[in-house]
Amino acid sequence: MISYQPLWETMRKKNITTYALIKNHQFSRGTLDSLKHDRNISTATLDDICRILNCRVEDVLVYIPSEHK
Repeated sequence: MISYQPLWETMRKKNITTYALIKNHQFSRGTLDSLKHDRNISTATLDDICRILNCRVEDVLVYIPSEHK
């Protein structure tokens, strides 16, 4: 499973709010909802997040192995 939990900590450290992503960077509320619920996002969106936050992919998401085999 992919979790976007690191994103929220990175945003906090960089003083970027979800409001700023919507108003200043044209993020949709739907995209933010997907991130909040650990749903799929495109690599283009991931690229945008890394560019805006000036961070690495590891600062946005983490892979958590599932228990299914």
